[in-house]
Formats: sequence, C-alpha cells, structure tokens
Amino acid sequence: MYSSFDSYKNTLLSRISGHIWISGQFFRGVAYFYKPKIKLKPMRLLPFFLFPLLFIHPCAQAQPPATAQNPHPRARPSNAGQPIAPHPRARDLGLHIGVMAPGPWNAITDVPGVKVGQTTLIQGDSIRTGVTAILPYDGNIFQQKVPAAVFVGNGFGKLAGSTQVQELGNLETPVVLTNTLGVGAAIEAVVQNTLRQKGNEDIQSVNAVVGETNDGWLNDIRGMHVRKEDVWQALQSARTGPVQEGCVGAGTGTICFGFKGGIGTASRRLPASLGGYTVGVLVQTNFGGVLEIDGVPVGKELGQFELSDKLKNPVDGSCMIVVATDAPLDARNLGRLAKRAFMGLARTGGIASNGSGDFVIAFSTDDSLRIPHQPAQSVLLRKDLQNDAVTPLFMAAIEATEEAIINSLLAAETTKGRDGHIIPSIPMDKLLVILRKYNRIK
Repeated sequence: MYSSFDSYKNTLLSRISGHIWISGQFFRGVAYFYKPKIKLKPMRLLPFFLFPLLFIHPCAQAQPPATAQNPHPRARPSNAGQPIAPHPRARDLGLHIGVMAPGPWNAITDVPGVKVGQTTLIQGDSIRTGVTAILPYDGNIFQQKVPAAVFVGNGFGKLAGSTQVQELGNLETPVVLTNTLGVGAAIEAVVQNTLRQKGNEDIQSVNAVVGETNDGWLNDIRGMHVRKEDVWQALQSARTGPVQEGCVGAGTGTICFGFKGGIGTASRRLPASLGGYTVGVLVQTNFGGVLEIDGVPVGKELGQFELSDKLKNPVDGSCMIVVATDAPLDARNLGRLAKRAFMGLARTGGIASNGSGDFVIAFSTDDSLRIPHQPAQSVLLRKDLQNDAVTPLFMAAIEATEEAIINSLLAAETTKGRDGHIIPSIPMDKLLVILRKYNRIK
C-alpha cells in the first residue's frame, strides 16, 4: 500500500508518462511503414492508447527498487535508530502507566547494548508479515552467551530453542520473532548467520531462539513468504535508539483485542539508590481479552471484548514478550522477572486463551555474567543481585510490559489483507473520550 497520496500520485504519473512515450514510439513506427498505404486518423487511435490505462489501478502497489541496503525489494527494513512515524504513544496522550520513570527512548534499546532490527513484508493484497530481531549486544553471542530464562504463560505456540534456554540458563543467538509458519526459515537463517561469524568455524550445534504469533487472518501465512534473506536483513539492520512500533516487522499482520496490534516497546529505569538498572520490553501482540488501558475498561466501553461477538472478535492468538535488563541477574531470577512481565499482559486485559501462545524471554546484558563457550576454568565466578534487591525490577517489568502492549495498539494502523479482511486500528477519537471520562488524561 502507498504511504501517502503523493507517493501514489507520483507513481501513477510516472506510469502514464512511460505509457505515453511507448505508445508514441509505436505509432511512429506504424506511420513510418504504412504511411504510403493508409491514412492514420488520430481520433481512431485514441481507444488503443486509453485501453492500457485501465490497468493502472489506484490500489496497485509500487515495489521499491533493489539497493545495497535492501537487496530484497519486497522487504522494507524498519530499523531502530531511524526517524519514527508520528504515531502517538501512551505518554504522548498524557498517560503515565505505573509509577516508575522510563528510559530516554522508552524502549527495549534503553538497556545498554540491546539492538533491534525489523523487516516488513507488504506485497499485493495478501502478504502482511515480517521479522523482528532483538540482539542482546553487538558481538559473537555464541562465544559469549548471556544468562536467560523463559516463562510459558500458555504453551499453544512454537518458541523454538526454549527448552535449551530453560535447561542451561543462557542464550547463544539473537531472539527472532516472525509468524508461525516462518519459524523454520528463521531458525535456518539464525543458524547460518551464527556459523558464518568469525570464531565459530568449528561449532556443530546452534540453539536458535525463534518465537512466533499467527498472523493468518491478514497474511497469506500458508504461502510461507518469510525467507532467510528477510531474517538476515533484520539482523544486519539492528540498531539502538528509537524502535518503530505498530504494523512493522513481526507485527505487520497481528491483531490485538480485536484491533490492529503489532510491535510495541517500553522501558523503566530504577533510581540510583536502587541500582540505576534498566528494564526494557518488546512485545509482538496478537491476543485477545477485555482491553484495559491504565485500569480503564476500554474494551467494555467500546463494546468490543471477549464473548461480545464470537465471530468477529476471536481471542485466540499469541503474545511474544522479550525482556532485557542490565541488572546482574542469573537465570533463576531472570525466570522470576519473566513471570512478572506476564502480569503486565494481564493488566491490559489479556486472558491467555486456549489457543494463545504466550511466552516471555528474559535476558541480562551485564557483561560480567557472560558465559564463555569454552571457559578457561571449570568454575565460573559471577556476581548476582541478591533476591531482596530484585523486587523493583519486578515492578519495572510489569509496568514496561503493560505500556509496550498499549504502544503497539496506538501505533498500529487499519490494515486490509488476505481475502479482503480488514482489521481497524483502535478508534483514537473514542479512546480519548473514554480516557477523559475516567480522568486518565486532561
């Protein structure tokens, strides 16, 4: 779809001018060869000129050209660190979810070292999907693994690599999110990317961590359009700074609470007296329930919630939650942190329905906790935050997850996809009225 009327107008004018030039060359040739025999009348040729214009349809999609930065023309990189579209976030509306302060970007990239890269696939009328990659730090993660944990809120999903993370307590690849049937291609891409890294020439086992949600209502998921190149592009484009939200990357075709969902992010920073640590969250929202925003029953007020209309408001879906922190947490306490992130999902009204795959992946970027692939000694000495000091991080994870989910809804746009299905964005005019009614904004 075109990003603006101007882009559509420019494309249309370009096609018309090209058509005029080609037609002119054709008629010149006809006149050259047949001039002695026939007398051409311009008005009789007019229908032959106009007929091809019928195929220049306003809904036709212009494909971007291949470039060194985007060798896969159908894929649009959506990088962190790049200018962000002017969609309101929760704080732009005057909402202040929780009591803790966010980081500078209010994003998972506020955690030092964390980078996010995204590839968005929008093609024709039925491809609405993509890839989102989260890198704990810039370097060889396989050789210097990070402590990690997984929490399963509801296991109807395909979080590849989760069992080894749970068993060994570490992460050795970036975390990649995509659609359900794109998991296989993403695993292969992550493995190959790891094998190509310097220092990994002899490794023969890679635990790729790939999560998913099912975007089959808007996306031709059976076409399996996510390819290895899309994953590599997301990995290579990963940046720090602001993270694009809404209908991008793995959130391009997702649905949340019956509205258009997508990618969302938020962060919380502890005061210096509590360590000054940061907790950042990124979500891929594709689940249902009864939407609440900062305690306001928005879903109920809008009349759109689970069981309100079984046909038009399915609640099955999934939610992938990635939690990063620079606090020195071992795998055990990261598991506890991941559980609290799931509480943030519950605060938005999510119900973890039978068909919803709800997973949380948490990791620490503290470089003193990294686990070498080939340690020089059999005993590893590491510092761990004591249990009593973890409580503020729990609150940070809850608040950041809640706000990230709301941000994913606010940034998403009404989307038309497979079989003409249309999923609306949350109605901003009605939302503002409801939030004012409950004194959440002025």
